[in-house]
Amino acid sequence: MALRADGIKVGESREEVVVEDLKRTRIVQYAGASGDFNPLHTDQEFAVKVAGFPGVFAHGMLTMGLTGRVLTDWVGRDRLLRYGVRFKAPVWPGDTLTTTVTVESIDGPVAEFSVRTVNQSGVEVVTGTAAARLDL
Repeated sequence: MALRADGIKVGESREEVVVEDLKRTRIVQYAGASGDFNPLHTDQEFAVKVAGFPGVFAHGMLTMGLTGRVLTDWVGRDRLLRYGVRFKAPVWPGDTLTTTVTVESIDGPVAEFSVRTVNQSGVEVVTGTAAARLDL
């Protein structure tokens, strides 16, 4: 996929719903795929009675991956130079997440992006930055 410097502009953004009504099954599937079986994500009784949470919640890296998909769908995986996030709030079963990726700057062959994912209530669950290589 060719991402040309003259094909994007500062301020341009893409927004996408990355998951609707997140299911516990998907969280457990991610645990299996990642090998991260922390009981906070897979064991309701542990999450509530031992850890004091209202229930199990999604892995941060699952949320990061869902968020990053909007970025890679736009710029392509092979062009991504850097991607990092900050986890701002838990993602619960039943949440619907919407990601926005915005071009913050373009300097020669590199575009800098901000990423933001919110839940159905508008609460930020992930924020971050990324950079991608452009064709001149």
